[in-house]
Amino acid sequence: MKSTVETLSPTRVRLAIEVPFVELEPSLKKAYREIGQQVQVPGFRRGKVPAAVIDQRVGRGTVLNEAVQEAIPQNILAAVREHDLKTLGRPEVEITEFNDGDSLNFTAEVDVRPEITLPDPATIEVTVDELKVDDSEIDQQVQSLRERFATLKTVERAAQEGDYVQIDLNATVDGEEVPGGSASNISHEVGSKQLLPGLDEALVGVAAGDSTTFTTQLVGGDYAGRDAEVTVTVRTVKEKELPELNDDFAQMASEFDTIEELRNDLRERVTRGKQVEQIYAARDKALEQMVAAAEVPAPEGVVREEVESRKAAMVDQLERIGASLEEYLAAEEKTEEQIDAELTEAATDGVKIQLLLDTLADAEDVQVSDDEFGHEIVHRAQRAGMAPQQYYDQLVRSGAAAAVFGDVRRGKALSSVMEKIKIKDSAGNEVTLDALRAQSEAEHEHEH
Repeated sequence: MKSTVETLSPTRVRLAIEVPFVELEPSLKKAYREIGQQVQVPGFRRGKVPAAVIDQRVGRGTVLNEAVQEAIPQNILAAVREHDLKTLGRPEVEITEFNDGDSLNFTAEVDVRPEITLPDPATIEVTVDELKVDDSEIDQQVQSLRERFATLKTVERAAQEGDYVQIDLNATVDGEEVPGGSASNISHEVGSKQLLPGLDEALVGVAAGDSTTFTTQLVGGDYAGRDAEVTVTVRTVKEKELPELNDDFAQMASEFDTIEELRNDLRERVTRGKQVEQIYAARDKALEQMVAAAEVPAPEGVVREEVESRKAAMVDQLERIGASLEEYLAAEEKTEEQIDAELTEAATDGVKIQLLLDTLADAEDVQVSDDEFGHEIVHRAQRAGMAPQQYYDQLVRSGAAAAVFGDVRRGKALSSVMEKIKIKDSAGNEVTLDALRAQSEAEHEHEH
């Protein structure tokens, strides 16, 4: 095999490869063997059909084509090794010349990792928003805790917003009962908008034992789009009683003895959450600065593949909830071109960051231990609700294990960057990574 490499751009090369016919022999033999296993010819045992008979039956061209399809990836790999290229994504192949008995000539265009001049992370300075925790945020946390411990008490009065009612429903269209349009003893929170449009407004002011009628548009069934008269009968009205905010509540709702200790703990949790958010904001800004400073180019082919996979995942997600891309576009008031442009922008940024971190990982000779890789597999398996071994086997089958390994390696490179950059908040205070370390230790504890 002979090969030459031509640089098309900082991120793309074209390999021109010539394979003498004699080097195609092993692939040709294999092609005859495999096709011979598939064809049945009277008088010959399966797999024992002579080459001349196969040529007659399926045509020499078919066999040559099969041999070439097998030889091309092997020769691309050999050429990539020979020229020491760091390729990305799938090559685009074009056969330029091939006749039976002559050498095979083809080109392969493929994206390559660009040469990147890395900025020193120690020179990177980022500013994030100052951390502020308002009392109102703690009040909100306490309130949602109270809601969790609320009790329902029957009241002898008409229903108001926020009450819980037991109701019977009966729908008719033009005086005729709607199939499946009646239900009894449903529990409903007034004002929650969980059931029919118009129901919440109709319920306000109705007491237990009373009925009222309202009009609503049906969304499903034979009468979809038609107006229905719905009679709602209230069986019981219960109001939500929130526990009093005192030390007894703190003891019931938490491991603390006083409401003050509970509030302090909630403040600490909110603060920790915001500290981690600060660090994530710093990470994004640092990466943006480094990508700009290094002038990282984005390989078109890789971006194209990434856009395709993101779009496929998006369509898949929409289908899972029973929606289509058309419906999503209508709801978002966007065209498919706009979505493609957004995905391309996000994919371009993502690919540039990956290239930067891969270059960093190489420069610092970042290694990933079996333990670190295993930890990531366990983490991802938990998120996917699968057993780690089952998840790993699936990764290997789909050929995605190397990508996860790459993610872990990039993650380690990113951690080393974060240790070196300077982070300040808008008030000039230094921001440390302590909150992130504490969070990661807590996650580690949780997994073991």
